[in-house]
Amino acid sequence: MENGAAPTAKPLIVAIDGPSGTGKSSTSKAVAAQLGLSYLDTGAQYRAITWWMVDNGIDLADPVAIADVAGKPEIISGTDPSAPTITVDGVDVAGPIRTQEVTSKVSAVSAVPEVRARITELQRTLATGAEKGIVVEGRDIGTTVLPDADLKIFLTASAEARAARRSGELKGADVQATREALIKRDAADSSRKTSPLAKAGDAVEVDTTELTLAQVIECVVTLVEEKRAGK
Repeated sequence: MENGAAPTAKPLIVAIDGPSGTGKSSTSKAVAAQLGLSYLDTGAQYRAITWWMVDNGIDLADPVAIADVAGKPEIISGTDPSAPTITVDGVDVAGPIRTQEVTSKVSAVSAVPEVRARITELQRTLATGAEKGIVVEGRDIGTTVLPDADLKIFLTASAEARAARRSGELKGADVQATREALIKRDAADSSRKTSPLAKAGDAVEVDTTELTLAQVIECVVTLVEEKRAGK
């Protein structure tokens, strides 16, 4: 070792799970950027494959039709937290995957086991190949995708707080309608047979209801630094 440098630490894998509207994406990106880690938004991958299905006219009421084509699209995720990218078959879909049409259909597509198997494989490859470590955010990372993650965090918040944040993001959206949509999505994600939304037994739960985004980021950064220090 030169210049008294510490031995290179094993790249840290941080799993951040939780339902929509808890601040997962904003927190995960900020923490990764602050600590020099890669970042992966797994929800974007499910949105990407859903967008591809919609674009190709697949019958999303038919799980067999979805399963049959789950391996076709080439999905590539960029893991730079300051500028995460996602492409499908070489097309930039960062904008299209956030439309209401895709949002309303992603639960149905992501419930299909063949889709989850395909996307989970992509996620594991990216996470284990991240040389500096990575923050991976989603709904089943700590339980299914990366059960051996070094640190697992589960973000929660009241339905009211989440709806207020999400409708703020959606500029002028009806808070009540947003709240009902979130609760419906939670129910779909929590009750699906394959990799449901669930808190891992060894995850640290952080309730973000009363916290500002800056406070949530600070809390998670502290947890990661403590894990890095071996506490």
